[in-house]
Amino acid sequence: MLFSLPDPHTLYQALLDRDQSYDGHVFVGVTSTGIFCRLSCPARKPKFENSRFFDHPAACMEAGFRPCQRCRPLDFYRGKEPVVAKLLDCLDARPDHFWCEDDLIAMQLDPSTVRRAFKRHLGMTFLDMARLRRKARGLESIAAGHSVIDAQLEAGYDSGSGFREAITQLIGDTPAQLKGRDLLKADWLETPIGSMLAVADQHHLHLLEFFERKGLPNELKKLRLYTKSSISFGRLAPIDQIEAELKLYFTGGFTGFKTPLALYAPAFTRSVWDALQEIPLGETRSYAELAELTGRPDAIRAVANANGANQLSIIIPCHRTIGSDGSLTGYGGGLWRKRWLLEHEKRMAARSAA
Repeated sequence: MLFSLPDPHTLYQALLDRDQSYDGHVFVGVTSTGIFCRLSCPARKPKFENSRFFDHPAACMEAGFRPCQRCRPLDFYRGKEPVVAKLLDCLDARPDHFWCEDDLIAMQLDPSTVRRAFKRHLGMTFLDMARLRRKARGLESIAAGHSVIDAQLEAGYDSGSGFREAITQLIGDTPAQLKGRDLLKADWLETPIGSMLAVADQHHLHLLEFFERKGLPNELKKLRLYTKSSISFGRLAPIDQIEAELKLYFTGGFTGFKTPLALYAPAFTRSVWDALQEIPLGETRSYAELAELTGRPDAIRAVANANGANQLSIIIPCHRTIGSDGSLTGYGGGLWRKRWLLEHEKRMAARSAA
């Protein structure tokens, strides 16, 4: 579990000491290079501020990091099952290949067996792993302003069509069309729990979501329809403002989000979002309690749908909603993030009260 990890300073000292006892249990993502390593990696050590610690390789890759080619952090899992070792070798040997289930069948492997094995040991499917490694490289290159061809090659695509298809899923235009279209701008924001995509116009923030959220492509498509405009990579004032506010939120100096928001939703959904924002820091509410707050106690399912329609993660704190029995329920950014956010907010609230 994420919260069983020692504090970052303890882990950073273990990184400096190349402590092998953490191998397979704790990983470090280096923001300056975009790779993740074992703590015992012999490579030159990153600065503390460039180090992010994870308890699982899936969390590293979901946050946009690629495995180090020197310490090979995934090797810990190669001995778990032969199919895992075989496909990790295939992924390393063919980083430019667009993997699909037909490839697995051609290798006389059962896709469902492969899926279960990778989920069991690595926390994600083999195909998801291949997709995240390719897509993260390409999107980072586009966001940095590199040419389309450079981004395509960096992402490992041997043809332009595959690359355009992957980018189109997130932005809705082909890469060539992303340039010179300045109605909405998108940029990546790095947080301790993963990369987030922020989209804004000159005055308002329209979207803030974790990169690997499954609903992100549809959210971007809806945003383009609502605004009747394209989205290109770049920076505008609301993105700078929310980046600064998120930094305060994650470092414990949070005083509230003040970035102007553009909200697209029916009246009831807006009322649910308003109720979410009224939940005090460090507290939670059940879906039934939220329904009561909106004046429609029988609309529990509609409340859940309104939560799912939220396009401004953390700012509109849908992570503060739990089941009636106190259990954590679905969260687009992943349950491990929901747990992290709730624990983080409890600590902030406790410090504030003290």
